[in-house]
Amino acid sequence: MAATGNEGETLLPDIEEEEEAEEMEREMESEDEEGMGVENSDDDEEGDTSEDERENEAEIQRLEEQFCVAHLFSSGVGTSKMTHGGNRCLLNVRNRGCWVSQLSINAFDYNCHVDLIKLLRQEGKLHRLRKARQKMSELFPLTEEIWLDWLKDEIGLTEGEETEREKIYELFEKAAKDYICPDIWLEYAQYSIGGMGSVGGIDRVRSIFERALTAVGLHMTKGAALWEAYREFEIAILSTLQPAPGGVASPEQQEQLNAQLERIHTLFRRQLAIPLMDMEATYAEYSDWADEGVSEMVTQHYKRSLQQLEKRRLHEETLLMAEPPKLAEYQNYIDYEMKEGDPARVQIIFERALAENCLVPDLWAKYTTYLDRQLKIKDLVLSSHERAVRNCPWTMGLWKSYLLALERHGAEHHIVSDVFEKALNAGFIQATDYVEIWQSFLDYLRRRVDFSKEGSRELEELRAAFTRCLDYLKQDVEERFSESGDLSCTIMQIWARIEALHCKNMQKARELWDSIMTKGNAKYANMWLEYYNLERSYGDAVHCRKALHRAVQCTSDYPEHVCEVLLTFERVEGSLEDWDAAVQKTESKLNRVNEQRVKAAEKEALQARQEEDRAEHRRKSKAEKKAQKKSQKTNQTGDKRKAEDDGEDEWGEDTELAHKRHRGERDFNPAALEEQMETESGLFGRRVPPPRKTEPPATRKNQQVAPETSSMVRKASDTTPDHRKDTNSVFVSNLAFNLEDPEGKLKAMFGTCGNIIEVRPVFTPKGAFRGYCYVQFEDELATQEALKLDRQEVDGRPMFVSPCVDKSKNPDFKVFKYNTSMEKHKIFISGLPFTCTTEKLEELCKEHGTVKAVRLVTNRSGRSKGLAYVEFENEEQASQAVLKMDRTKMETYTLSVAISNPPPRKTEVRPTASRVLGAMMPRQLQGTRGKGRTQVSLLPRSLHRQNAPEAKAENGTAAKQQDGMTDGQGLDSGTKSLSNEDFARMLLKK
Repeated sequence: MAATGNEGETLLPDIEEEEEAEEMEREMESEDEEGMGVENSDDDEEGDTSEDERENEAEIQRLEEQFCVAHLFSSGVGTSKMTHGGNRCLLNVRNRGCWVSQLSINAFDYNCHVDLIKLLRQEGKLHRLRKARQKMSELFPLTEEIWLDWLKDEIGLTEGEETEREKIYELFEKAAKDYICPDIWLEYAQYSIGGMGSVGGIDRVRSIFERALTAVGLHMTKGAALWEAYREFEIAILSTLQPAPGGVASPEQQEQLNAQLERIHTLFRRQLAIPLMDMEATYAEYSDWADEGVSEMVTQHYKRSLQQLEKRRLHEETLLMAEPPKLAEYQNYIDYEMKEGDPARVQIIFERALAENCLVPDLWAKYTTYLDRQLKIKDLVLSSHERAVRNCPWTMGLWKSYLLALERHGAEHHIVSDVFEKALNAGFIQATDYVEIWQSFLDYLRRRVDFSKEGSRELEELRAAFTRCLDYLKQDVEERFSESGDLSCTIMQIWARIEALHCKNMQKARELWDSIMTKGNAKYANMWLEYYNLERSYGDAVHCRKALHRAVQCTSDYPEHVCEVLLTFERVEGSLEDWDAAVQKTESKLNRVNEQRVKAAEKEALQARQEEDRAEHRRKSKAEKKAQKKSQKTNQTGDKRKAEDDGEDEWGEDTELAHKRHRGERDFNPAALEEQMETESGLFGRRVPPPRKTEPPATRKNQQVAPETSSMVRKASDTTPDHRKDTNSVFVSNLAFNLEDPEGKLKAMFGTCGNIIEVRPVFTPKGAFRGYCYVQFEDELATQEALKLDRQEVDGRPMFVSPCVDKSKNPDFKVFKYNTSMEKHKIFISGLPFTCTTEKLEELCKEHGTVKAVRLVTNRSGRSKGLAYVEFENEEQASQAVLKMDRTKMETYTLSVAISNPPPRKTEVRPTASRVLGAMMPRQLQGTRGKGRTQVSLLPRSLHRQNAPEAKAENGTAAKQQDGMTDGQGLDSGTKSLSNEDFARMLLKK
């Protein structure tokens, strides 16, 4: 067995050595064929992917065979270690195969790319790792960490090989284009120092350092490292130019030495003129290094930089303390730099923000917009746009800006076309995004056409693009989103207008408009009017008349307006026969429309009645169920009820008030009693119970009511119902809680309406004003005048004035005074600026007809909700206003205008009263202190009595009760209540 185990131990290492040798041969062959930074074609990628899958499958099969051999020799310790390592290796290979398969399905899976690269780097599969990184870099910009790992791996492989240095340079250049990262530039500069011995090596190092300083030299926290590295490099060069000890430099050497010294001085001066962290140490170093000391000019630049540093230190400290991705902090920093107006500093802070927030489209859009409008440097602008769409390819706005930037900077046509094709394959999330990107590309193609040359190649290309666009929206976009995204056929409208205006081809324009109308747009008046305007501008009167007649026949949303346009056209252009035909056609159309509207109104009224009947049925059934539940509760009360019901005539009416008080209010509270009286529906006409009746008889022994309380209640009860008339009173609400002297202010405001008998503001028990009150007048005419003051402002807040109605007697009374059905002479406007006033809105609407009333919708504090109702003199003016005002702008706000048709208001379902006022109120299950914290019954189960089954009537006589009595019936029949001895006897029976 030992020998067998040794064979097992030596078998797998040999297999592994053979596999490693094969792997190395494959890597050597592939390295000879491929470059590190060269991008492969799509065919090569598909071949590589399939080859990787085949290699993964073969490797999994080999490892499984190895595990079978390993399990045959599982007695040795070394074998167990080998099996454990093999299991881990097999798991990695399976994961790798899974990720490769996933990428073959979706090549844009970013996380899958990252996981595959990490796994291949752990395994040391350098050939596959290089291909995986290349594929990912072709699709996405790589992060700083991925680039640094890639660069270090490649530098380690090519160390000591001068022939491979150029490939590393290309890889560094590619890394520097993705993001502006100080660490990558520093690594690039330090790597270039290793090649300074070659021809032109020193100049190349200086060039790389200068580019690095231009890119990230202004970086507040990491820029100093580049300056110091550059300065150390120049100091090292200076040491090589120094003459030997005791020697004298020749004039040529002295000239080189002075030039090198000047380079170092210049680097110090340049760095000290820039606000960087820890620049005090740089100034001290320069003071020590300079033999002649620091000049006054350098000191001034240094002090100015220190001041700039102090201004930005707060932002830098905020970034240092914030958690990633620090988007809000970067936004504040960017806003500050844009106010300062230094383009270089604005650019560097944008780049810093994008390095940590590369997937935020709004940040890219803000950056590219700034570059387009401020810097306008072609290479910088176009590279930024390219990086933006690579990071956020799903954002249509970035592609649209990219196309405009390419056209703005004179890019070649094939480049613009290639970018547009990439945009179509980017995978937008909305159908309308494809419509907008097509519009941008078609606008670009239209601007290339010279319409003075008939049949030019650019014109044919434009027409072909329009045709392709319509096919693309109909097939690809509609298949994906179930809609084309262009419901109004905007693309076809633009094409028709181009044909009519530039190409003078009205026949093609009419064909396009016929196609537009067949796509479901014939019922809209605005579409027909757009076509009519096109014919009016570029066509003839015959086609205008034909278009208007078709419009009258097909329009269903605003037929009155179309009829008016037809009649106006015939007044100007037509003959008597044309006028008669137009009048006859419009009258028949309007008659049909009115009949349809009447039928629709009848149908709506029928549906409303049916809904009201259903609501009434639900209300009645709910009231019946509630009454049934109350009767069941009445039947379940015990015999103790009888003794307590003897005092019902005295205090039963106050039980309801006692239940509404908070728990713990044992003593009589006059403020709570007054609060209970002062409600909107019942202030004038409720009987005030005597104070002695607010407590149950059991708790009223040996208690006396305070004289103050008694006097207050007597004062409240002195005002009899004869003096308090609801018809002569109004209810005023929505007043400010901190209103000073509400009684005096309301008397002054309502004094013009008539003689005031009383103003009763309502206060809390602690004396705070509740925000509402009652105003009673001498006659009803004054009440009607007072209602006209509704919505007037009191201390900057609208006051609500409504009739004082007892809702217990009038449950169906509604305070809402506006119509809740369709009003065709009134329009509803939404999206208004919150600063819009009634005067501004009335001035805006006057252009479309006579305005009878304007009502802005506000909240309780009087602030506008951005909604309004405008009433016109007739339906035609309202329809005209909707057509002209809808989707227009008002102070950057887009208005939405429609005919007023509010949704039906919800009707409250009120159960009918279960008892007549004045009748005996059924006892509640709660005590006088309200509902208890627990609903667990404290009565023993043996004393619980069930309701007796209802007796069935036989031959007109009711059957006798089994127990001799039921809950509630025993009390009515005068049955003697049980004593304590009776209860004890019942317990013993159990």
